[in-house]
Amino acid sequence: MKPCGIITLTTDFGLTDPYVAMMKGVILSINPLARFVDITHKIGTGSILQAGLVIQGSFSFFPEGTIHLAVVDPGVGTERRLMALSAGGHFFVGPDNGIFWPIIEENENIVAVELKEKAYFLPHVSSTFHGREILAPVAAHLSLGLGMEKIGPPLHDPVQLEIPRPFEKDGYLWGQVMLVDNFGNLITNITSKHLAKFLESSQPLVEVGNLVINRLSRTYSDLEKGKPLILINSFNLLEIAVNCARASEYVGINPEEIVGTVVKVGKSG
Repeated sequence: MKPCGIITLTTDFGLTDPYVAMMKGVILSINPLARFVDITHKIGTGSILQAGLVIQGSFSFFPEGTIHLAVVDPGVGTERRLMALSAGGHFFVGPDNGIFWPIIEENENIVAVELKEKAYFLPHVSSTFHGREILAPVAAHLSLGLGMEKIGPPLHDPVQLEIPRPFEKDGYLWGQVMLVDNFGNLITNITSKHLAKFLESSQPLVEVGNLVINRLSRTYSDLEKGKPLILINSFNLLEIAVNCARASEYVGINPEEIVGTVVKVGKSG
């Protein structure tokens, strides 16, 4: 597999500080022809699960050979490992903290290495910004065609990430809110397949926080403005939304506690 020259970035840095620009500067100093796509820099601080799910849901829409650089690294400066991975026709570079576990779980023919060869790092490595000093230059060298075997030994035991799965119990399908997007929509871990298998020919009855919704919509505008609804979104996941409003403000739960909220699905006939 050859790199295609595109490097995506996913971080929890935000855009107020110069950290993202520094990493891009490092990459351009090594490969001036690199092309960047920012997936997001608004991952919740230290939220490895959120980052992993965002990358999992995004990477396949890019050309084969894209390099996906992820820096959500609360363990920076510790003994945690850094890794590069090839899977599904793409490259991934980031900390070995579970961030790429959703990719590893769903793909075969995985090749992973630990980043060890200092010739491909910046000359000075701090204890607080390995994204700039190790991960960015490694991604840049990979984009120039460097073989993964040259940057470190095989990594056979990548850190696993516990990913909540929906399950059936007592006549209900149980899931949880995994992400809240920029529109305030609540994205769950219940896939369209899970839902269809559970419902058979019935309509869903979904409970989350203060909301109880008993109809599956096709679009956000199926109901009047301000009305809560559920639909299958573009990731094929069950989503709770409010037409022209933020569902996150309707559920009656502290915004900082919405992710992880239980979603209960029953049958309404």
